[in-house]
Amino acid sequence: MSDNSFDRVGLVVHPRRDLSSALAIVREWAERQGAEVVQVRSPGHEQDVAPAGEVGACDLVIALGGDGTALDALRAAALASRPVLSVGCGSLGALTAVTADRIEDALDRVARGDWSERRLPALIAETDDGELTAINDLVLVRAGAGQVMFELVVDGERFIRLAGDGIVAATPLGSTAYTLASGGPMLAPGASGMVLTPLSPHGGSCPPLVAGPESRVTIVLDSGNGGARVELDGQVRSQLEPRVSVTFELRLDPACATLVSLGEEESTIAGLRRRRILMDGPRVLARDERE
Repeated sequence: MSDNSFDRVGLVVHPRRDLSSALAIVREWAERQGAEVVQVRSPGHEQDVAPAGEVGACDLVIALGGDGTALDALRAAALASRPVLSVGCGSLGALTAVTADRIEDALDRVARGDWSERRLPALIAETDDGELTAINDLVLVRAGAGQVMFELVVDGERFIRLAGDGIVAATPLGSTAYTLASGGPMLAPGASGMVLTPLSPHGGSCPPLVAGPESRVTIVLDSGNGGARVELDGQVRSQLEPRVSVTFELRLDPACATLVSLGEEESTIAGLRRRRILMDGPRVLARDERE
């Protein structure tokens, strides 16, 4: 992008956090650029900060909040192939390009083209009702008492049939989130594929599965006696009534969303260690203390 190339910037904002300072900087910057500021609506985001606008009409989408806000922005922007600048307004997240106190400099850099694309894969799930897109994960989980049942098929071959709380299907980025918390494997930066992790399986033997980037995965879900929820990136997308069977055909889109990188982001592993999601063993730490 060249200088003054912005006609319109879109905002996706945290639903509750006070963003007055960050919003003032964005508005002042946009006014100097002669650009319009609009808000890209996102489910569950009830904080109105600007007139509603279409993401496809924006030159840039700015996410103000944390990683959850960034994921919402990335899903919306991917549909129109627009880049997302993720601004951390609180704790530093895995998707943060810049903190709130440095928004103006970051926007200046983006306007003059001093940034690079960080392409993120997405999980695409096709159902009879349409297509779902997840940047982190698709979660199929029980919504009430009882269990759900599912069949997992990989490239046409049955892998397992199980009953339990549900299953998490994740991208490489999502493998460091719900999947990791559920005992699934973490894919190292640069790895590709999708991770499938059962949630509290009731009997049987089913290790978490890493499928290849070209694999086609089918999940046939029986919502059980209590019904089930379909969650995308931590947000409830829909509720399934009891005793409903739904088929999800999964594939990985290797470069679905675009995150603005300014070359200053914390690495994935460093961020996990800082937040103590990854921690050294107690015997090693005790030895360090002795020495």
